[in-house]
Amino acid sequence: MAKLHMSEMEQIAARHPEIFARSVWSRFRMPLVVLAAVLYGVYCWWFFAVGTVLHNANWSLAGTYLADWVSYEVRPEFRMAPDGTMQIRYPRYSPLGDNPNPDWLTATRETVTRTVELPAAAASTQPAVKKAATSFMAPGAALGGSSGTTAPTSEAKVETRTEEVVTHAEVLMGRSTRIEVLPGRAVIQHGNETLRITMDGKSVSADSNPLPQWATQKRPGEKIVVSFGFAGWAEIEADEVSIRKRFLGWANFIFDTQSPFFGKSAADVFSLIAWGERIDPSRSNLSLAWNNILYNSEWQHLDVWTKLLQTVVMAFVGTVLATLVAFPLAFLAARNITRNWISNQLTKRLFDFLRSVDMLIWALFFTRAFGPGPLAGMSAIFFTDTGTLGKLYSEALENIDDKQREGVKSVGAPNIAVQRFGVVPQVLPVFASQALYFWESNTRSATIIGAVGAGGIGLKLWEAMATNSDWENVAYMVVLILIIVFVFDGISNGLRSRLMGRTR
Repeated sequence: MAKLHMSEMEQIAARHPEIFARSVWSRFRMPLVVLAAVLYGVYCWWFFAVGTVLHNANWSLAGTYLADWVSYEVRPEFRMAPDGTMQIRYPRYSPLGDNPNPDWLTATRETVTRTVELPAAAASTQPAVKKAATSFMAPGAALGGSSGTTAPTSEAKVETRTEEVVTHAEVLMGRSTRIEVLPGRAVIQHGNETLRITMDGKSVSADSNPLPQWATQKRPGEKIVVSFGFAGWAEIEADEVSIRKRFLGWANFIFDTQSPFFGKSAADVFSLIAWGERIDPSRSNLSLAWNNILYNSEWQHLDVWTKLLQTVVMAFVGTVLATLVAFPLAFLAARNITRNWISNQLTKRLFDFLRSVDMLIWALFFTRAFGPGPLAGMSAIFFTDTGTLGKLYSEALENIDDKQREGVKSVGAPNIAVQRFGVVPQVLPVFASQALYFWESNTRSATIIGAVGAGGIGLKLWEAMATNSDWENVAYMVVLILIIVFVFDGISNGLRSRLMGRTR
């Protein structure tokens, strides 16, 4: 085909200018689209007050939450006594166990003898004396009425105790940060700054006004909070100093504080398992160690893994059932397969109803119907995916090549054989690929619906988040969920590639 010369094109343009003239829309289309996008972005910024939200956001709090995912805290508390001594206490479930003695906390201890006045007993058990009957009383009578009764007393008792108390303590929060705690006062050194705080049992006051940037006090006399970033923070109250020292990692992930293997090195644990004497005479050390890992009270490995398996099974069973039901219904919904308008419309409306209700709403409904558990989750996945897969399958059937079906029909094959050999081979790889994708997606969805009571790891994840303190447990479960999703994604992609490759 010969190309037109430039002069010939100019002649054609001169004779037919309306063909080559650009419309106003074609000239200004791109600038208008860009302007509309910019105006829409400005509107969204104003409507959702994005600037105000970013300005008022507590970014330090967000950083603390992220740090909680990959760290743990040790929380010693220093409680002041009126006699000028202190006691160090740890929470009941401290990561350091029942007898904590960390190297970053040094304390000066003394033994003191105290005289403690105990509250008076409501009634002491002093037996009344039984006296003999006199001549003017009836035989068998006793003085004071019934014999053996108790006489109430209200005398207070004084007890002498010998106790070990703390007179001075120092906590190293970091290389350049330390907190010195003494009866009635605390000295905090952070970098080149020093803050001295006085506690009189009723109020708290500091020697610096204003306070350093790392210290806050809402109102005079109230507690002072000092924060040192990832290293931790502390609260100084009128009669107590609470330390929160942070460490990177997950504490007691293998053995909890009640395990006989707690605090031992990996080499010591291995030697105990391999050739050490039995800790429990009824079982081997290997069995005991494995039992301690599974039933770790802080991490609950066995329960978490069981709930994760429930989530996987819930997603798998729900997807398989939805695929088996959606497959035959899709043939009824496809107009080129079932030429019945009523059947097509009823089936398509059923699909619309099932998929229009979100999976989370179905999960709430079935949780009320069946109670909390995996059955509610499987039912929610089954209902939602039946509607979605049915719609996708019916649309795939309506777009098949009729030549293959007509070829099978031309040899006199019955209708079911026409569908089996003329339709199914065309759509089966697509059907299987979509089912595999939904199986992978439902593994993630099952976690969300589990949070509303539908069973699986979602409910356990929600319980850990509700405490607002077990964020390392949340991170542990999130990592397990990610691993499962990555594995299933790889399996699903591999199977889909093989299925699609067979059709080439």
